[in-house]
Formats: sequence, structure tokens, C-alpha cells
Amino acid sequence: MSSVRRISSGGPYEDVIGYSRAVQLPNGLVLVSGCTAGDAGGPYDQTVAAFGVAFKALAQAGLGPEDVVRTRMYLTHARDVDEVGRAHKLLFDAVRPAATMLIVSGFVDPSMVVEVEVEAYRPVQEASA
Repeated sequence: MSSVRRISSGGPYEDVIGYSRAVQLPNGLVLVSGCTAGDAGGPYDQTVAAFGVAFKALAQAGLGPEDVVRTRMYLTHARDVDEVGRAHKLLFDAVRPAATMLIVSGFVDPSMVVEVEVEAYRPVQEASA
């Protein structure tokens, strides 16, 4: 039986805070930590870029956007809901994961207006005897 796999992106906070970009469980579930992109522009662009960070982590686990079953989007302003939602639709319209969007008071870096989390799943293939 395989064990939990921890995936690093090399981000500066991973060692400082003590977390992994993603964790791949033996059952095929992959949990991706919060991803941001403060230097990517406005809410739409930050959302697309932040999900891009998540997709890179999923790729390291052998999964893609089509395997996403849940997303969470944290925004600092309710005024950005439409732009973040438009970006989510662009990326996931065909996939239709369960999704949550929350308004929060802020992030570590004030230039960030959105943070995203992703959960993806692909059943583990049983080895033939």
C-alpha cells in the first residue's frame, strides 16, 4: 500500500510555515493548498494565475483540471465576485466541480485579492496479479 505523498512547489512560505503545496493520498485524492498570484493584476487575472499554480501541483501528482472535484475561492472584496466567477467558469465550465466562494478580511500580502484551493480525485488503478 502506498503512503501519503507531499508535493512542494518551492514557494518561500512552504519551509517558513511548514506546509506542502499539495498532498496526494493513497486513495487517489489530491488536496492543493491555497494558491495566490498577487503580482498577476486584477481579480480575474489573479484567479486564472492562482489556479495555474494549483494545476502545476496537480500535474506533479499526475492529475489535471478535469480531475478537480472541489474548489474554494477566498476574496477580499465582494465587488470581485463576478470577475473571479468568470475566471472559474473559463477554467471549469466543462468540469463543474463543487465550488465555494467566501469573502475574507485579507491576506498576508495586501496585493492579493484572491486565494484558491483545489481538491482533485482520480481512482487508484489496482495492480494486476
